[in-house]
Amino acid sequence: MAHDAAYFRAQADRAQADADAAQLDNVRDRALRSVAAFEAMAISAERTTQRRIAREEATAAARVPLEAAE
Repeated sequence: MAHDAAYFRAQADRAQADADAAQLDNVRDRALRSVAAFEAMAISAERTTQRRIAREEATAAARVPLEAAE
């Protein structure tokens, strides 16, 4: 199951809210680790999307001359 960056950012926001509400240090630390992990996943998802778009554009650009020659 693939998720997009918006999903990961929402999860990071939820984890941040959990960290803000936590009364115990270990619970707060766990939530803050979750925030960092979800932010990293969001960045990775954005990077993957950008690379996919660039690859698709390059493929489409390479096809245009071939289609014009036919």
